[in-house]
Amino acid sequence: MIVGVVWRGEGEKRYSARGSVMFFKALAEQDDGDFSLMERTLPPAGRRPPPHRHTNCSEAYFVLDGLVSVIVEEEELTVGPEGFVLIPRGTAHTFGNAGEDEARLLVIHAPAMDAYFAGLHELWNRDQAPSPDEERALMVRFGMETV
Repeated sequence: MIVGVVWRGEGEKRYSARGSVMFFKALAEQDDGDFSLMERTLPPAGRRPPPHRHTNCSEAYFVLDGLVSVIVEEEELTVGPEGFVLIPRGTAHTFGNAGEDEARLLVIHAPAMDAYFAGLHELWNRDQAPSPDEERALMVRFGMETV
């Protein structure tokens, strides 16, 4: 399959949750689930995902703009533009905006996790925010364990 160019702020799918906007550049359906790629914006002082580990995939971040705080196995890293962090499968982590301006990063999941973010979008775009239990149940469904 030949895919066209996807520019900044564009994607095959657009989701939002926790104040973050996610533009999926690559989806599971395009590559037999090998990986997904999103461009994600993080608002200043936005809510972080609960600390968790992926039992079924690795995750990686490449920061485009701003500062991103990544906590990996209780060690906090502050990553600026052009910084890269690999989170191997099974490694506890969370992340969020570490600056006063919006941050933007690319997030890779291998194998793909775009279906999880579709579910997260549904949870966060109802009349009321999801409960922590609802969010944890979605995480478990997609091979994530809270830590």
